[in-house]
Amino acid sequence: MSQGASLLRVGIAYVIAIGAGLAWLLWGLDSGQLWLDGLIADLIATVVIFAFSRFYGNSTFYDAFWSVIPPLLAFYWWIAADAGVNDVRWWLMMIVLLAWAIRLTANWIRTFPGMHHEDWRYPMVRERAGRFEFVADLMGIHVFPTLQVFAGLIPVYVVATRAGEPLGWLDFVAFGVGLAALALETIADLQMHRFIATRTPGQVMDTGVWSWSRHPNYFGECGIWFSMGLFGLAAWPGAWWVFVGTFAMVAMFLAVSIPMMEQRSLERRPEYARVVERVSLFIPRPPKKSPPTTRSNEKNRPKTSA
Repeated sequence: MSQGASLLRVGIAYVIAIGAGLAWLLWGLDSGQLWLDGLIADLIATVVIFAFSRFYGNSTFYDAFWSVIPPLLAFYWWIAADAGVNDVRWWLMMIVLLAWAIRLTANWIRTFPGMHHEDWRYPMVRERAGRFEFVADLMGIHVFPTLQVFAGLIPVYVVATRAGEPLGWLDFVAFGVGLAALALETIADLQMHRFIATRTPGQVMDTGVWSWSRHPNYFGECGIWFSMGLFGLAAWPGAWWVFVGTFAMVAMFLAVSIPMMEQRSLERRPEYARVVERVSLFIPRPPKKSPPTTRSNEKNRPKTSA
């Protein structure tokens, strides 16, 4: 199936999923809590996407859901809370969130070859689950990430429902962190695209921002959610729990996503072991100097008399 035909099917799935969630918000039971209504709608949309994934035998339908839904939920809360259009904090936060969503979705579209492709981690999750692969597909690949992103949106909900709180220095720190994280992700993606287009078999990426961190895109992603947390804290000083989603993101990347990527890279590219020795795993920092090669060691070794 071509990329265009595949994207059309994914697009149709998203229209139906978003429509199902919106139908719940408009005509479903009112819980009396905006955050709970949003969560239920989000889960309904996720189940629709899961149905498409099972029908086509490809969980790639969920890939862009990560970045498409957050701005929609944010605007639903903002409109439902009748926050008004003059809240500067809201618009600073939405600049970051919208730019992040557009960048991440566009990057996925650019790299998505078609329905014949599926992220290598999805089959692994299903295979490891054995006879419980249906549950692993539903919960591990679809529902759990939805809950995780929703947790990351807690500070967005706080900002949307606490309009009018005074603007402060923390808002500008949050905005700066968000822009910096967005820039890091963008640069990392562009450098990786160029590398993939010119790499030779077995070659590893260890230049640019990838020479400072083995996973700069993941670090930037966590920076986006940390930015959201700072906005939430600015809107509700002392509400430390707005960072729950940020902590969950960091834990997921460090405990699940990065170990899986590291193992795969080491298995497929032996040279990656040398990158591991020099380059930071997650937090960007200057790379260590490469250890001298065996040849140079022999050259510098003192000669012994015969």
